[in-house]
Amino acid sequence: MKAAGDAAPGFELRDLSGSDVKLGDVLKNGPALLAFFKISCPVCQLTFPYLQRLSAGTGMQVIGISQDEARDTESFNQRYGVTFPTVLDRRADGYAVSNAYGITNVPSLFLVEPDGQISMAGSGFAKRDIEALAARVGVAVFNPGERAPEFKPG
Repeated sequence: MKAAGDAAPGFELRDLSGSDVKLGDVLKNGPALLAFFKISCPVCQLTFPYLQRLSAGTGMQVIGISQDEARDTESFNQRYGVTFPTVLDRRADGYAVSNAYGITNVPSLFLVEPDGQISMAGSGFAKRDIEALAARVGVAVFNPGERAPEFKPG
């Protein structure tokens, strides 16, 4: 799996509206958190509502990278309240981007800086990582009294 300090592999994937999204274009607008997921993954289902809260901050884009088909991904996004951009890394294309990043399980998160370097990489649900990202963008992701596990492997 790619790690902090590695160069992020570039990509061009289709979003749910059928438009092409290039990592290079995304990074022109600032850092991007790439969140690889499958709709059937329970840890992804736990993680994505928190990433939605994270996306409300400024200074960091959140991009979901689904390993499922568009219709199923749209249903997942509706069910879990995801409104940030989501692109498709499809089986028919050999999961090319997931393989380029060395994904072995989901969710896998990569914070890519505008210079194309990965500054944070992790898999599973890590509350500490999400809190660090939230502090960077100035949002509270975890509500007082809300029970979120410290870690859940993907």
